[in-house]
Amino acid sequence: MEIVSVIGSGTMGRGIAYTSAAAGFITYVQDISESALGTCRSYIEKQFNRAVEKGELDRETADAAKNRIRYTTQLEEAAQDADIVIEAVLEIMDLKIEIFKQLDKIVKPSAILATNTSTMSPTEIAAQTSRPERCLALHFFNPVPRMKLIEVVCGLETSEETIERSFEFGKALGKECVKINEFPGFATSRMNCLIGNEAMNMVMEGVGTVEDIDKAIKLGLNHPMGPLELADLVGLDTRLRNMEYLHKTLGEKYRPCPILVKYVKAGRLGKKSGKGFYNYN
Repeated sequence: MEIVSVIGSGTMGRGIAYTSAAAGFITYVQDISESALGTCRSYIEKQFNRAVEKGELDRETADAAKNRIRYTTQLEEAAQDADIVIEAVLEIMDLKIEIFKQLDKIVKPSAILATNTSTMSPTEIAAQTSRPERCLALHFFNPVPRMKLIEVVCGLETSEETIERSFEFGKALGKECVKINEFPGFATSRMNCLIGNEAMNMVMEGVGTVEDIDKAIKLGLNHPMGPLELADLVGLDTRLRNMEYLHKTLGEKYRPCPILVKYVKAGRLGKKSGKGFYNYN
């Protein structure tokens, strides 16, 4: 595997692209927005500069990695020669399906098509292609460069070869992989969404302040981040879409907390908007 294509240059897409290029892969980043690609490029260059400052990479290695990244608005240019294509767009099923339909007509027969969804069905997405055996979900975690896990989520028809190649790819990125059989929310998102939603309910009920609830979970349960801090990092709009999907597929215990719905309606989307459960301005 030599060429990686990342579709979508948002938080997850740019993190995956950075990690891929740093691991030695020629990496394409595609987005329909030139502005988004510019933001992505700035982020990636800043990350490489920071890695040099911290002594994690030398300047020559960092520059070589940056030069392995190609930015484009054209889906065909990004995907036609790729060995693996990772879709990292919004958690909207219709959007993901439409992108997979387009990719199916572009990529070479041996290419793997992966979705970075944190909750949605790779079986349903793969069914819209002519190659369901080469489709699966690769669930990366934010921030991608630091988080060690990839959930390799197998759809109904995902082949063993595709799973093996995905594990090899994850290892090349320096990640640990776990094989998960598809079910809504997989393993981590089912737990993470429940914990975060319950923390939001506790805020709404006045059990404690945002800061104290996060501190209690970090120090009492040994979580590296508080659930509210993590929700802000993920994006409250993204978390709401995840909760709505899990509520629809898994039932009442995943009903989104009213305060989450209210914050999204108010434009309080977390770190990316400057305000969520915490203020970032």
